[in-house]
Amino acid sequence: MKIAIPSEGKELGSAVCQSFGRTIYFILVDTDTQNFTVLDNEAAAAQGGAGIKAAQTIVDSGAKAVVTFHCGENAANVLKAANIKILKAVHGTVGEIVKKFKNGELSEMTEIHAGYHGGGSQ
Repeated sequence: MKIAIPSEGKELGSAVCQSFGRTIYFILVDTDTQNFTVLDNEAAAAQGGAGIKAAQTIVDSGAKAVVTFHCGENAANVLKAANIKILKAVHGTVGEIVKKFKNGELSEMTEIHAGYHGGGSQ
């Protein structure tokens, strides 16, 4: 299964980014093979709608789940419409998150916030 994780860098050893919509990178990991692709998040510099644009990047990537600390309502709606699971991130590296995902240690995100409108950071 392919999962997407917002990342501070371009490696599995990179820290998970606290932001979803304004992360610079998403790492798309195939949890069966551990192969990964780095996706540049073009929404990071968007004036507005960063969460929605970032969510569309995830939809277009073919991911079946996203693991993040925060997700706004509009982004969550885009992800849910594409049947992409939203899971709650924990502190650590992207590689550690992948292990936790494979071990069933991540829970589904239940707290979706209203979003940060007007260019604030997520």
